[in-house]
Amino acid sequence: MTFDSLLFDMDGTLWDAVDSYCAIWNSSIADCCPGAPAVDYATLATMMGKPLDEIFDRLIGSRAPRGLFMERLTANEEKLMPELGGKLYPGVRETIAALAEHHKLFMVSNCTRLGLPNFLSFTGLKPYFTDSISFGDNNLEKDRNIALMVERHGLKAPLYIGDTAGDCHSSHAAGVPFVWARYGFGKEVAGYDYAIDSITDLTSIVK
Repeated sequence: MTFDSLLFDMDGTLWDAVDSYCAIWNSSIADCCPGAPAVDYATLATMMGKPLDEIFDRLIGSRAPRGLFMERLTANEEKLMPELGGKLYPGVRETIAALAEHHKLFMVSNCTRLGLPNFLSFTGLKPYFTDSISFGDNNLEKDRNIALMVERHGLKAPLYIGDTAGDCHSSHAAGVPFVWARYGFGKEVAGYDYAIDSITDLTSIVK
């Protein structure tokens, strides 16, 4: 099948920044609810791809007011993430550059409003992407943001690439075929249209 555009998830698909997210969450916990358990990699990794409100409910709950905690989380992300960043998966930089020669590239994520700008700036990949949108931008779930991106740019044959069952559900709910990045955080994904074990495998799907 010929695709005119590729829409990418961020965490677990293009990079792993969980260690940095742990530092940001733990700084926010120290600010708002001292004595609460610290967040570790194993715990936060299982929540990658979920909306921020859901992660808050599971990690913080009634320990701190939602609004206050989110303010501190945003402030700590703004301060720490540009320096900490994350680790691109092998082959991401080269593959994105190659794919951008023949396809429009986009990013759609459930991260904060700072997540995608930080990613694009830290990695230097911004020139390859046409547009990006996240849950933090408009508080819309991922399926609605995928559909919004498709409508906004008049995409006729888009393909979404993500790593979790939630990504698969959101992509199909938006009427877009889904590629499961098996190397990411999601371990049980059913109903995907394609699967890759490395981002470099994308070139054989969309050539």
